[in-house]
Order: sequence, then structure tokens, then C-alpha cells
Amino acid sequence: MNLDRPIAPDPYEMLPQVPGFELCSTAFEDGESVPDLYAGCGGDVSPALEWSGFPAATKSFMINCFDPDAPTPAGFWHWTAVDVPVGITRFAEGAGESDATLPGGFHVAGDGGDYSYYGPYPPEGDRPHRYYFAVHALDVESLGLNAEATPTTVAFNALFHTLARAVVHGTYRR
Repeated sequence: MNLDRPIAPDPYEMLPQVPGFELCSTAFEDGESVPDLYAGCGGDVSPALEWSGFPAATKSFMINCFDPDAPTPAGFWHWTAVDVPVGITRFAEGAGESDATLPGGFHVAGDGGDYSYYGPYPPEGDRPHRYYFAVHALDVESLGLNAEATPTTVAFNALFHTLARAVVHGTYRR
């Protein structure tokens, strides 16, 4: 099968602009390859994330991972954690395994169907995919959603409450 297609835009450049803040991962550098441990064909372990410099008015966070390069019209949601309390400013490696391992908040099911992190797993032989890990600083303690919401519904609702956003992205190819 031929997977040639245009390169999708950076998904966060397509949204209304908001201030940024710092987000880093000890797993990979921004724009670099995601190690196999964090990929769907490796350990499928969520990478450690740490953030700082968000607005003082922040009341909660929403964290997600999105692949705009998936060969679908809508990309592919790999991870969404909702209603993360403002006092939490890091996720340890593996925090995305389940709601029990999250330091706060809850998961909604990603496009892989699980209520957890689902690592990079692009089609074999396709070009490198980009995986955008984003932390959204929100002006509400809760988005008022439950675990049955879709990642797209979460992202839509979060848009109206986003004070600032931090993004780091990695790439992966099989």
C-alpha cells in the first residue's frame, strides 16, 4: 500500500495562540527520536514529563499525546489525562499505565481503545511520525467530563479554558 500523502501541520499551530511555558522529558529531546521503551512495539511506557512556568491563575492541567501524521483524516490520539490538579507538575515514567498510576486526574480512552498511554506505533515503512506531548494549563479545576469522553471532546472543551500550553514532540518510525 502506498502511504504517500501531504505532511500534516503542527496541530497546535492550527489553534488560537496562547502563551507557552516549559515542558521537558528525560526520555527524549524536543524534535528527537522517541526511544523504543516508550513506543507501542517496545515497552509502551509513558515518558517522564515535567512542566513549570505556567500562569498563576492555573487551576488544573490536561495532558495529551497526539500523532498528526497517522494516515487518517483526524490523526491519532495516544494519551489524554484530564483534571490533573494544579499541584502536580510532573508525571514520572510509567505514570500513564492506568488511572492508579496517575498522580492525579483520570484517563479517557485513546484511539487505541485503552484508558492509558499508548506509545508511538506508526505503520511499518511509513515516514517518521511526530508525537506531540502537550500540557494545557486550564482556568478550571475540572472540565466537567468523565472517562467516557473522547480525546477530541476533551481537547474541544479544554480549548475554551486554556490559559497557556507547553509542547514537546518526538518522532518515531518502524
